[in-house]
Amino acid sequence: MSFSTSPFRRGIARSGLSPRRASAAFGAAIAILSWACADTPSAPRVQRTSLGLRPLAPSATASGPATPHFNLEAILRPDDGGSGFGHVKFRQPKDDERIVNLDVWVRDLEPNTSYQLQRATDANVNDDCTGTNWLTLGRGTTPVAILTDDRGTGRAELFRDLSAVPVGTTFDIHFRVIRADTKAVVLNSDCYQFTVSQ
Repeated sequence: MSFSTSPFRRGIARSGLSPRRASAAFGAAIAILSWACADTPSAPRVQRTSLGLRPLAPSATASGPATPHFNLEAILRPDDGGSGFGHVKFRQPKDDERIVNLDVWVRDLEPNTSYQLQRATDANVNDDCTGTNWLTLGRGTTPVAILTDDRGTGRAELFRDLSAVPVGTTFDIHFRVIRADTKAVVLNSDCYQFTVSQ
């Protein structure tokens, strides 16, 4: 059987569509089906009580919520519209430990300069980061610098232990990059939500 007489080509010929339009229609159908079948329940929230934070959603189990915000891709940019860019890949593996891995990458900053990544959180989960409890991140509790090369690009592999935070806790979080010497803020992120899982 030659390719020109395949059932696919005969079906296209009967439909009156050109092969290019048939391929576009097929691609659109796959995209619509993928979107329609996506699982998009809302993530559990946490409310403040007199005893602290507690999970609200029934899906928050001992192994964590069913659809948490435990993987983030935070983008950092300068507030003044200047040069510079940052990316934080914020990942919590699904295991017994509550360790968050933070892979940080910056570019277009001052060359051969030491920077630090900081985060602030707040328990009022509303996508409006008002927390000012800035914590310098590193490897565990030891702050680690992000050193730029002669082109102003730098990387760091950081982590944070969240074992003291209850599974299912959700909070707003935002990030910033500061110069290690002057503490001047050079990059800021938008507000994200994070849910502690296990």
